[in-house]
Amino acid sequence: MDARHGTVQWIEKTGVLRMTSASTTVLPFEEPVRELERQIESLEARPDAEDMAAEITSLRANRDSLLQKIYDNLSAWDVVRIARHPGRPQTPDYIHMICRDFRELHGDRQYGDDRSILTGLGRIGPFKVLIVGHQKGRTTEERIACNFGCAHPEGYRKALKKMKLAEKYGLPIVTLIDTPGAYPGVQAEERGQAEAIAVNLREMSRLNTPILSIVIGEGGSGGALGIGVGDRVDMMQYAWYSVISPEGCAAILWKEANERTNSAAAESLCLTAKDNLSNGLVDQVVPEPVGGAHRDQTAAGEVMERHIVDRLRELTRFNSRTLVDRRYEKFRNIGAISNS
Repeated sequence: MDARHGTVQWIEKTGVLRMTSASTTVLPFEEPVRELERQIESLEARPDAEDMAAEITSLRANRDSLLQKIYDNLSAWDVVRIARHPGRPQTPDYIHMICRDFRELHGDRQYGDDRSILTGLGRIGPFKVLIVGHQKGRTTEERIACNFGCAHPEGYRKALKKMKLAEKYGLPIVTLIDTPGAYPGVQAEERGQAEAIAVNLREMSRLNTPILSIVIGEGGSGGALGIGVGDRVDMMQYAWYSVISPEGCAAILWKEANERTNSAAAESLCLTAKDNLSNGLVDQVVPEPVGGAHRDQTAAGEVMERHIVDRLRELTRFNSRTLVDRRYEKFRNIGAISNS
């Protein structure tokens, strides 16, 4: 039996996995690449395609070269667009690709089950782990059910309840962050949104088990921090992580959010993986396939699996007291200013 049979059954039952072709959504800066891809597709569809092998190979090389050049010179706003690409792998996709024997855990035992936070037990490489991640959904129905990845307080309480369970059994925790922010609605506030996130920050800071947090797409404000207090906080190459979204920042600073102000805000926020690494807010940038994870989900999954296994090997060497002390010092030192 396939080692990932349990995960496949879960995917088929819930229907959360929808593998989307990268070609269905073309980002504005990818138009030159898309033109080359159309030429390649046209030649490959011809009856004499075998005779055109040399030309097809040349076009592919040109495409890859152009793609590399474009992605080496992205603006911060371009990175935000990539992080939001509908074909980009989400938490359920990574679970399907890298996790064996996954079993989802539901509910916060106080209010209900928030689908925008996905939790469950599974195996990644040699490690038994608890996985906690944001879930945006693929179809319109799923996105509404998942609230577009914007969690309610019961989502954060569910996450913490399962993290406490992982601590009890000595299991490492892997959190996958992908949210534009926590849900700001009146009902969420009435049920204690700010308090739920604040409690998670406090409790995650002192959990006696390794925590690895990875921003896989969008890392928006407190919505990201609610599951993002880890011994290591890493980012995928074309993810973003910031106190506010570019649109929210633009609306505050310029009183309107449009292409110009969004781009200016994205640059000012220093929200890219490279910027966050330089500013000491994350520990490592996880590389993506050329053209982003949405172009090759399988390759992105393989990189992610290797990264998680390598980092967990490092973290599991420390005893629980050392982990908590190191985690405390890590977050206390963020934003520290040196006069030297």
